[in-house]
Amino acid sequence: MFFQRFFAMANYSFSSSPSSSSKTSIQAIYDICKKNLTPISAPPPEVIHELSSLLDTIGPADVGLKEEHQEDDRGHGLSTPNTFNRVDRWAQPITYVDLNESQSFTMCMFCFPTSSVIPLHDHPEMTVLSKVLYGSLHVKAYDWVEPACIKDSKETARAPVRLAKLVVDKVLSAPCSASILYPKTGGNLHCFTAITSCAVLDILTPPYEESAGRKCTYYRDYPYSSFRSGDEPVAGKEDEYAWLEEIETPDDLYMRQGIYGGPPIQI
Repeated sequence: MFFQRFFAMANYSFSSSPSSSSKTSIQAIYDICKKNLTPISAPPPEVIHELSSLLDTIGPADVGLKEEHQEDDRGHGLSTPNTFNRVDRWAQPITYVDLNESQSFTMCMFCFPTSSVIPLHDHPEMTVLSKVLYGSLHVKAYDWVEPACIKDSKETARAPVRLAKLVVDKVLSAPCSASILYPKTGGNLHCFTAITSCAVLDILTPPYEESAGRKCTYYRDYPYSSFRSGDEPVAGKEDEYAWLEEIETPDDLYMRQGIYGGPPIQI
């Protein structure tokens, strides 16, 4: 599994929700994914609409998250004074919970301590639906400028940079609607920063698969003025653009495996 390499050895479990004889919301979402998503084609608009409408109704209890996990403030706030005297924001892991992994889609959750970060990364040829289940999350997202505008750096230790346009820069606070990114639009390259402890339910289709060309790549962003020469295909304000440099997977990206304890999902 793609995310497995980031996990610490610890497990983190969630309390199960009461069983029900009727189909649960998470089962309904899984059934739509299993029936309609494939590893070779993007989901049609009607399927995206159906999934996002269902995701809009999902809350923490629907996936087994309980009150005690929603108050888990293990980092330091973004504006807290004397932060250097407190635990580093990377000291506590983001918890990754696998709900389903197949050739067609991944369904998973990320549970963030306050101020933890998933750095800027891409989703090549993928569609991703995300729903903030509780808490507040800052999302910063870019799309590549096309045709590609690439510049070599004068510094030998730095990779070339490529021009991207900022399309999302906002805080999402539950309850809120699902967000959708597409292979070329909607903010395919994004970064998450937890304003409070929070959780996100994701559906990625098709899933990451390096052998199929869907490798997760991480980036560092620079202001447009850092490499401006005047011949870039820019329309609008300069602060709507940035240069992205490909980097290695950050060493301090710290995740651990959680155990799903919500309503059972019939595969």
